[in-house]
This record gives sequence, structure tokens and C-alpha cells, in this order.
Amino acid sequence: MPADIPGIHHVTAIASDPGRNYEFYTETLGLRLVKRSVNQDDVSVYHLFYGDRSGTPGTSMTFFPYADASPGRVGTGQVAAVQFLIPAASADFWLDRLESEGVEAEEPHDRYGDTVIRFHDPDGLPIELVGRADAPAGDPPEGPVPTEHAIRGFFGVTLSLATVSQTANLLKTMGFQPTRSENRRQRFEAGGELGYVVDLLEDPEAPRGEPGAGTVHHVAFQVSDAEQAQWHDALVERGLRPTQIIDRKWFRSIYARTEGGVLFEFATKSPGYTVDEDVDELGENLVLPEWLEDRRDEIEANLPELTVAPRSQ
Repeated sequence: MPADIPGIHHVTAIASDPGRNYEFYTETLGLRLVKRSVNQDDVSVYHLFYGDRSGTPGTSMTFFPYADASPGRVGTGQVAAVQFLIPAASADFWLDRLESEGVEAEEPHDRYGDTVIRFHDPDGLPIELVGRADAPAGDPPEGPVPTEHAIRGFFGVTLSLATVSQTANLLKTMGFQPTRSENRRQRFEAGGELGYVVDLLEDPEAPRGEPGAGTVHHVAFQVSDAEQAQWHDALVERGLRPTQIIDRKWFRSIYARTEGGVLFEFATKSPGYTVDEDVDELGENLVLPEWLEDRRDEIEANLPELTVAPRSQ
């Protein structure tokens, strides 16, 4: 078997208006736009990548913003919440900030000893800020959120499932071990510093999720280049039907639909977002992989305007 997976690489969701999405994640949440590209399977749509200063694996939240997307419905077979990690002492700062930005947040509650603040993005995507004293310093971008309070990256994701047993066994194969259980929630943790938590919520009576704006498309986990092919074989052995390795320019990917319905990706940590842009210029221009460059004029003509003001880093 390949080595245990340390945690999440990125999470990709569906949005509607790209400008509203950009403003919320950079101005309200204080993440940095680290890559502005297109959905390689539908080049009429942006692929926007947010993260820390350089888009370190474990910090990258990405979106396909379809301007005319209908709202989805979060339910079983989907990600029920994206969890971001913040310092424990920053909970009050974030409650005040969200209120000042017009974001309605639920009252903070305790989950396994951590403070959790739950709210939704403009498309209804459920987001949780999880405060922990051991949050790493990381490499937050300069911007509207002071460094000491900045989002550090992912804490994890919550998956809503009709039954959890098969997904739980897959997570164990990936190196996530069960650590907590309460009511319908089972927690699995990996050994990394970011994105190391996957919570499983079992509810056979919940409605099935429907894709659309405000829902997660897939969760990507970090794997090494050397072991990616081994993960492909391991997924086949589990009875899944993974894709072949796909070159996404900034990482290479394998996708597999899990038994519970959630789409998992196994993405390499390299080469990363700085392979084609200097770190100080990330996100300022539309970047295309080499195999799409000859279509640049066509692609740019069909994309909606997205104004990105350069920021010093």
C-alpha cells in the first residue's frame, strides 16, 4: 500500500456569479486569488483558486462559477460543510467581521472541544470556521484580514451519507483513523497539519443532494507523484472505478466516485501554482495550460469580465 494521505489538497465547489464569488472569498474571508483559469472540461467557465499566499496544498478552495447556475441542494452523497481552520482566539474577531460584512452566522457552538462558527457563502455553500489553539502559523496573504486572525487553510470537510460504513473503510485505507463519535457524527483524522479531518454524518432519511450553485463538486486529497499510480490500483482493488491520471497543469489527478456518492480526487502536491506564475503575480491574469493556449482569444471572448486588482504580497 502507498503511504498514508496527510490530508486534503483542495476542495472544488460550484458557484454562480464569479464577481460575487471573488469578492466574498478575497474581501470577506481574506483568502488570496492564487490562480485564475478555466474549467478544463468546459472552457466557457472560470476556475478560480483561492488560498494562502502561494496556494499551498491544504489551503486551496476552488470554484467553477456558472453565471446562470441554479441553486443546488445539500444532502446525502455530498459535502455538508467545508471547514476552515482559524486560531482559537480569533472566534470573536470572526463573529464581528461576519456581522460587519452582512453575513448571518449561527451562534458559536462546541464540537469535540473546538469552537465552531457556521454560516453560508453567497450561493448557500455551508462553511464552518473551526477555532483551535494548535492552528499553524501558515503563510496568510496580506489583505483585509489581519494575519493573526487569518484563515490558515482547511480543517476538514463533513460528508452527509445515507450509510457511512463503506466510506469509513475507504478513509481508513487512505490513512484516516477514527478518533471521535457523537450522535450521528463520526470523525476521522489524518496525520497532516491542514485538512486532516473528515467527519461523516449518517442520515438515511435525509434528502439526496442535488448538484448546483452552493454545493461541492469534489474533495481532493494530497498524494505524492511517486505513489499516485499505486492509489489508482488501490481504488480499483476496492471495487471503485477511478479515472486514469489526468494532467491538470498545477497537479495531476485521479477521480473516483465513492460508494457514498461523494467524488474524491487524488491530487499531487507538485508542481503547484507557482509553476507558471511568480508568487507575487498569482491570480492577476488568466492562465491557461499549454494545450489550451491556441484557443486563448476564443476563451477570453466567452468569459465574463472579472476585475482583479493586483495586491502587493
